[in-house]
Amino acid sequence: MIELKSPAEIERMHTTGQFVAQVLSEVGELADVGVNLLDLEHHVRGRIRERGAQSCYWDYAPSFGKGPFRNVICLSVNDAVLHGLPHDYVLRDGDMLSMDFAVEIDGWVADSARTVIVGTPADEDLRLLRATEEALTAGIGAARPGSRMGDISAAIEAVATGHGYPINTEFGGHGLGRTMHEDPHVSNKGRAGRGLPLRAGMTLALEPWFARTTDRIVFDPDGWTIRSADGSRTAHSEHTIAITEDGPLVLTQRPPHQA
Repeated sequence: MIELKSPAEIERMHTTGQFVAQVLSEVGELADVGVNLLDLEHHVRGRIRERGAQSCYWDYAPSFGKGPFRNVICLSVNDAVLHGLPHDYVLRDGDMLSMDFAVEIDGWVADSARTVIVGTPADEDLRLLRATEEALTAGIGAARPGSRMGDISAAIEAVATGHGYPINTEFGGHGLGRTMHEDPHVSNKGRAGRGLPLRAGMTLALEPWFARTTDRIVFDPDGWTIRSADGSRTAHSEHTIAITEDGPLVLTQRPPHQA
């Protein structure tokens, strides 16, 4: 079931989204050569306590996970792209770090992700990262009343195809609002003009993620961390948006100086 949100409810999600955006900006600034992933996890725990928010990840236990998730942010490095468990790992020059963060404030959720390159970026890594950002922008632009879900998926797919990146369809975007995962699923691959009609009041997390040379994934023994099957590097970009009568509204937009 898809719950349409009122303008007042969207504004409450926007409040949550701005906190999510701020924390991701902070973590992106803190991520540097020599920094331990556990230090980033503990910074985020502190920010959640200060704000009186509730982590959407702590005790999260979907069918694909191995036991409840016991961290408050997903931190995935290099060939890892989704659900990475923060662990005792010190960031190195050139690492790609994908950060995925979702919280609830006063009953309303927002979810966002970004990838940063630590230290010296390689050209091919920058290209991969920018492709996910371009795909996210394209998907957001297609999220308008009267369009269809396939328009969002096709817009994301077109960017990936244009850059030559394959697309995995096992994990994608999703609805959200009172909880982190609601209907509908938003694939990163689809056909324009097909699928669910888009209506004002729908709130979605759009999240294109690509691996450089494969659309296949594998899970770590921890049961959570998802990696590219061939070990190629990965990147992930995500925003929570609301579809309004005036078009898409990005609820987790970072201020320009923190982008």
